[in-house]
Amino acid sequence: MMKLTILAAVAGSAVAFAPTPTQTTSRTALNADFSNEIGAQAPFGFVDAFGYTTDADQEEFDRLRWLELKHGRIAMLAVTGYLVTYAGVRFPGAEDIPAGFAALDNLPGMVWAQMIATWGMMEAANQDQYQAPWGFNKNALGDSPAEFKGDFRNGALDFGWDKLSDDAKRRKRTIELNNGRAAQMGILGLMVHEKLGNIEAILPLGGPSHL
Repeated sequence: MMKLTILAAVAGSAVAFAPTPTQTTSRTALNADFSNEIGAQAPFGFVDAFGYTTDADQEEFDRLRWLELKHGRIAMLAVTGYLVTYAGVRFPGAEDIPAGFAALDNLPGMVWAQMIATWGMMEAANQDQYQAPWGFNKNALGDSPAEFKGDFRNGALDFGWDKLSDDAKRRKRTIELNNGRAAQMGILGLMVHEKLGNIEAILPLGGPSHL
């Protein structure tokens, strides 16, 4: 369960260091300047090692930023799931399911079906709260209640977001983005060390008996 999720997270790590939008504008690829976006910060500033934004306009940049944000969120869940299962914590009835990659070969088919159905419902339910990727939440005027792609607020659980200043919002979004970047590197490291057979060197409290 957790391992399939983290594989998706790693796939997005290539855009992990291309920064975030503070507002949506009509900038074109010819005059787009992303150096002041959220995520472009000291000590490296704006970094696009693979050239994804070379010919990108603001709309394409926002799409790439949404991919990075989503993969970061998945990676944060993946790191948490890896550490929890490695420590031996299990749902009732799953006591015999190993942690790490070994879990992939030990999950019953019905569990896979339930997970996929849950992921699908989560994706569909959140379409009413944010702009990407389907856009079904727009009203007749083409407006969206979301401030940015990845804005999942539903009016019930937003922790007072609308009351925050612009600076506070930018700081919060920067924190989430950086945590997601760290998590992408973290889950990749855990996966590599597990495959190398020395995961216990960095997670000594669990030990190989948990894998």
